[in-house]
Amino acid sequence: MGRREYPRGRALKKEIERLMRRGEEGDIGKILSYPPRAVINPLFGLLLSTDPSVRWHTIVAMGEVVRQLAEEDMESARVILRRLMWQLNDESGGIGWGCPEAMGEILARNRKLAEEFAPIVVSYVREDGNFLEYEALQPGAIWAVGRLAQAWPDLVKGAGVYILPFLSSRAPQTRGVAIWALSYLGDRDLVTRLRPFVQDSSELEIYRGGVLSRVTVGQLAKEALSHLSGNRASSSRKGGPDKTIA
Repeated sequence: MGRREYPRGRALKKEIERLMRRGEEGDIGKILSYPPRAVINPLFGLLLSTDPSVRWHTIVAMGEVVRQLAEEDMESARVILRRLMWQLNDESGGIGWGCPEAMGEILARNRKLAEEFAPIVVSYVREDGNFLEYEALQPGAIWAVGRLAQAWPDLVKGAGVYILPFLSSRAPQTRGVAIWALSYLGDRDLVTRLRPFVQDSSELEIYRGGVLSRVTVGQLAKEALSHLSGNRASSSRKGGPDKTIA
């Protein structure tokens, strides 16, 4: 049998963008029907989208595409992660929009890659590491650490200490995502640190459970306190791939 034909070049780029804008169930499956190496460049471009929904659909799709690629060619998967790392390097000349989140999602879907690259993701929130000075990127790096804590908590054990300083941020986005991440990284000793945030009515957008939603910092604090107190079902503590695109 011959190779299945698929759109190429600009036509493929437009098709990937259409699927990411639509964000319907099953769209990732369509993307996976194309060769992974063919769709990576269009996905990289869509990480720069100003539409948060498109960007998050792209992050999830990239996670699944690289997971599939890693099963066939682990070194090619590593190359993509290094490319994401380069985008976060000052020398790249770019800003790195969506790159920390994409790294977190990729690593959450492949244990072997996570074992290699989790310390690098954590380093982006460490002042003694590769700390991201640009404040707009910090929520994404925090989210990536939290996503890793969902999937492979043993690989980021102790990373909560690097997230705690972000609770003092003036930006609701940063405070809220930090609280969400700490709900997976922390322990019951954090309860007294998080309780004051229950009254914080500042709003932010956060992607969790396959959904981009608008919530308050206070809502996230209440959920984190519940989680840390052990009131959630044990299944909510388990990580692993989140294959929902929308």
